Amino acid sequence: MADHVNILKLCVGAEGVEDLLHWQAQRRAESGRAESLHITRMWPKRSVEVLAGGSLFWVFKGVILARQRIVGLEEVIGGDGIARCGILLDPAVIRTEPVPRRPFQGWRYLDPADSPRDMTAARENDDVLPPALLAALAEIGLR
Repeated sequence: MADHVNILKLCVGAEGVEDLLHWQAQRRAESGRAESLHITRMWPKRSVEVLAGGSLFWVFKGVILARQRIVGLEEVIGGDGIARCGILLDPAVIRTEPVPRRPFQGWRYLDPADSPRDMTAARENDDVLPPALLAALAEIGLR
C-alpha cells in the first residue's frame, strides 16, 4: 500500500499545459507567493495521505498531461464567507505521459500505481495524440 495518494483534477478552460503555466505564473506574480494556489470546494478527507508526497494530476481536454507536487493545504474563505480548500502546489509543472480520462466533476483520488509516469526530458516536446485516439489505444491496452 502506498504511503501517499494523488489528486486528479480537470484543468477547466485550458487548452494545454502552456495555458496552465501562464495562468499560474500570473497568479503567483499578483499574490507574491512562491507556490501556486488552486482553490477547490471540498477539503480532502485523506489530507494526511495527500500531504505525504501526493501530486495534483491535471486533465486537459480528456487527457492527463501534467502534475504538480502538493506542498500544503490551507483554508481559504471566499467573498461569500464560505470556507474552501486551497491546494498549495510546487510551481514546477511536470509533464506526464498522456493518459486518457473520462470527464468528471470536482476532483478524484488517484492511486500512485494508477498514475501516469513522468515524461522523460527527451519526450517533453512530443505532440499529444488526439483524445479519441488515446482512448482507443487505452481501451486495447496500448496507452
